[in-house]
Amino acid sequence: MNDDDFKIEESSGNVFADLGLPDAEERLTKADLAMQIAAAIRGRRLTQAKVAALLGIDQPKVSRLLRGQLSGFSTERLIHFLTLLGQDVTIVVTPAARRSRGLGHVSVVAEARA
Repeated sequence: MNDDDFKIEESSGNVFADLGLPDAEERLTKADLAMQIAAAIRGRRLTQAKVAALLGIDQPKVSRLLRGQLSGFSTERLIHFLTLLGQDVTIVVTPAARRSRGLGHVSVVAEARA
């Protein structure tokens, strides 16, 4: 096998879009929120049972959430989970970049922890 056997394509920054999946923007947003939820759970050293009680869901749903199976969770619900886990969520709206052809996008940015 040599270098000619590989085709390298630069990512768009959204793996879901790169794979041609529908609702790629929403999928990426939900995945980013789920990563923040997982980080908050790790930071508080909570068991899945304690997380379930705190979030008002059952433990199997916590497990699904932590494994990235997010089809049953809305973006709004994931944001609510973050607040229940003691996280502040700030939504900032700015004009779309010129390169976006008039379309905006959603991103989740985690503040650096001290």
